[in-house]
Amino acid sequence: MHETYPRSSTVRPWAPIRRAPLLSLLCGGLLLAGVSAAAEWPQFRGPARDGRSQETGLLTEWPDAGPETLWEVAVGGGYSGIAVAGGRVFTLSAEQAGEELIAWDAKTGRELWRYATDRNRPDGEGGGPRSTPTVVGDTVYAISAFGKLHAVDAAEGAARWSVDLVRDLNGVVPDWGYASSPLVLGDTLYVETGGGKGNGVTALDRHSGTVLWRGGDDVSAYSSPQVVEFGGVPQLISFGGGAITSLDPSTGDTLWKLSWQTRYGVNVAMPLLVSPELLLVSSGYNVGGMMIQGRVEDGVLSISQAWRTQRLRTTYASVVAHDGAVFGFDSYFLRCLDAESGKELWNVRRTAGSILYADGHLLVVDGGGQLFLAEASRKGWVQKGKAKILRGRTWNAPALADGVLYARSLNALVALRVGAVSPAP
Repeated sequence: MHETYPRSSTVRPWAPIRRAPLLSLLCGGLLLAGVSAAAEWPQFRGPARDGRSQETGLLTEWPDAGPETLWEVAVGGGYSGIAVAGGRVFTLSAEQAGEELIAWDAKTGRELWRYATDRNRPDGEGGGPRSTPTVVGDTVYAISAFGKLHAVDAAEGAARWSVDLVRDLNGVVPDWGYASSPLVLGDTLYVETGGGKGNGVTALDRHSGTVLWRGGDDVSAYSSPQVVEFGGVPQLISFGGGAITSLDPSTGDTLWKLSWQTRYGVNVAMPLLVSPELLLVSSGYNVGGMMIQGRVEDGVLSISQAWRTQRLRTTYASVVAHDGAVFGFDSYFLRCLDAESGKELWNVRRTAGSILYADGHLLVVDGGGQLFLAEASRKGWVQKGKAKILRGRTWNAPALADGVLYARSLNALVALRVGAVSPAP
């Protein structure tokens, strides 16, 4: 069963826990390890896991054939996204020998190494790995479709340690395989284990794989965890198969939990912190989106619903925010909504795809392999460029690093020049 909600943005209360004690700030702040220069895209959805790039100098005029192709390589199946760090490009791929983590030289496309992560996981929806690697310093972390978590030397492709999320951590493989991407904050690695009964999320020491804590009671889904300061409180936000859960990042204690039922448990789009007090959650199958407001009064965190809409039914791709607006796919429409009210500002018919923000613009890779460049404007869709860059289904999350857009399908990975190159140090 899935819930159907009114199109009205009228606030309605909900049943789950609404208040939690105020957390003290985490020691050292809330900086993601490995997040630094705009020339890198070290994890799913970029440096801050919000689909935004700090790069400037984006090319706003393209040749008729589209942006310059720097290189293209063949890859296997799977919907793993792309990470770029240390001059290397990483993704997971279903290859003939099995599932592999592969690294290429970011400038030339020359293959550097391959690391066997697991056996292949075939299914009727593309098969293969879904999770995107995370690069922190000299280590890349990757989760296979069956839940094998690996820490691998980023330069050489040598094993450092591995943990089986199912066998070792009581996780449960979702129907279409593990899709959640690992998150690193300082020396802690967070993964969605999805086992319920206290095994929803697991925190590990990123250097050794030692378990630090387990928390949350939700079952597996396909979204990725995020640590944000929401309502003035540091929180780990987990979007599982039946709920949105807020956990204390240092202990795993549950701060609040909101039931969120979607058909087949297909909650995929990452919750997005739009402002310090606004957190957007959305999913498909006619469920839609909700803006959650968080505030601290007298040392206590309270949450409430700011608005709700069915005009943001995100399926596999997450939303980006800019200038008080949110941009996301609702079935076959790309919509722009006002972040404060949920009012639709404009829409354009497009095949659902992935969206990145950079330098005042949106870069959109649709599910059929077309790339669009448009202004990130509240006033309407102002298209600057369009090009066919890949063939076949293109659901993989792209990456933008040092003026190059990296995108992939079920059979190819391409590097395109879309911006200026960073000056040599």
